[in-house]
Amino acid sequence: MGARCSKFSFCWWHSHLKPPVLPSSDAENGNAEKNEKNALPSFTDYSFEELKAATDGFSPENIVSEHGEKAPNVVYKGRLPSGRLIAVKRFNKSAWPDSRQFMDEAGTVGSLRSERLANLIGCCCEGEERLLVAEFMPNETLARHLFHWENQPMKWAMRLRVALYLAQALEYCSSKGRALYHDLNAYRVLFDQDGNPRLSCFGLMKNSRDGKSYSTNLAFTPPEYLRTGRVTPESVVYSFGTMLLDLLSGKHIPPSHALDLIRGKNFLMLMDSCLEGHFSNDDGTDLVRLATRCLQYEARERPNAKSLVTALSSLQKESEVPSYVLMGISHGTASPVEPMVLTPMGEACLRMDLTAIHEILDKAGYKDDEGIANELSFQMWTNQMQETLNSKKQGDAAFRAKDFTTAIDGYTQFIDGGTMVSPTVYARRCLSYLMNEMPQEALGDAMQAHVVSPEWPTAFYLQAAALFSLGMENDAQESLKEATKFEAKRNKN
Repeated sequence: MGARCSKFSFCWWHSHLKPPVLPSSDAENGNAEKNEKNALPSFTDYSFEELKAATDGFSPENIVSEHGEKAPNVVYKGRLPSGRLIAVKRFNKSAWPDSRQFMDEAGTVGSLRSERLANLIGCCCEGEERLLVAEFMPNETLARHLFHWENQPMKWAMRLRVALYLAQALEYCSSKGRALYHDLNAYRVLFDQDGNPRLSCFGLMKNSRDGKSYSTNLAFTPPEYLRTGRVTPESVVYSFGTMLLDLLSGKHIPPSHALDLIRGKNFLMLMDSCLEGHFSNDDGTDLVRLATRCLQYEARERPNAKSLVTALSSLQKESEVPSYVLMGISHGTASPVEPMVLTPMGEACLRMDLTAIHEILDKAGYKDDEGIANELSFQMWTNQMQETLNSKKQGDAAFRAKDFTTAIDGYTQFIDGGTMVSPTVYARRCLSYLMNEMPQEALGDAMQAHVVSPEWPTAFYLQAAALFSLGMENDAQESLKEATKFEAKRNKN
């Protein structure tokens, strides 16, 4: 998992058919929309019982993060009696207190139909329950394919296609009076059964208590939103610019850092090393210039969605090659999505039950440190070992007693001693940091535990807990997936 791990470790500090014919006229666009409307059911008012049955009682096994939603508003994979796969977003109790507003918003978004959207096909509003029903996109998110890829990095031609299709989605929404899109990011772009990118419809909903319009990471937030707290069409274009940087670099780079490199004429330093030799400097320059225009500080200086489509249409490569070929996925089938069956540790991380995590770590002891090599000379044993072990004992005693400040001190002395390496100590200090409301330090320790023991599920579980604490829900979900995968692998052995 070498390449994939390096990409993931970058991501955490910010903090997985028909040939695509590019529309050439408004008439062709209209025909595409008409065909899409005919293929999808009309917007439906589902009952809660219908959606409960479709998701097997909202089973944890059907929880998916492919639609990029923030906890605790969970998205479930479901299947209707007709056999159609659906994505069901279930809001928490405090979201959408006004049922009429919810129904009005859902109905308006549900009237949209485009092959560039993961379309909204229904909703449910019963009592305190608020649920949205959308087309299910089986081939995961842009974030997965850019940041956490396993088989191959995304090809240059596919990155250009993603940018164009996303711009077309925004232009379509603007033409229908829905120019505002909330928290546009790489988790909101989904891939359908043909490997074509689509924009999640969930970000078109507005005016709920479903959190803020942008993530808690201020480095990626449009400057005018920081001043006013309002989303504008120009704010959406700014976020589109950050996604162009994602596509260029294969990483989630803060715009300020990227613009410094561009101003210094070092834009090639932005480019994903996996793309070396696969794109022309002219194409790279054109895309960098477009990203720069989108990221202008003054909102009025940014292009609109229509001009984005025009600019990106001329950059397309390999237009005759189907998306599923460029993506390296099977024709007409989904990439395998394993159900995320959470262990008690996973459940505790998902609900941020730090007390339960403490009990699990305390009970596990140091059994997972077995096999970790520690090469020490005799002199090191005699001069340093006793003091190091005493620090560890002090930390362990405080950890058991839930004196987490003292535990941090003891474990820090042990780590700074440098005579032994223990992933469990990093894990315990990580939790101690979380107990002391120091999530950034906790994330650092979880990553260190991963470096020492690359396939240790606990390291990924604790990364998830720290990321949840930092408000980075999407990355936290990815860490939970990794933890679940390595837990299953361990249990097979």
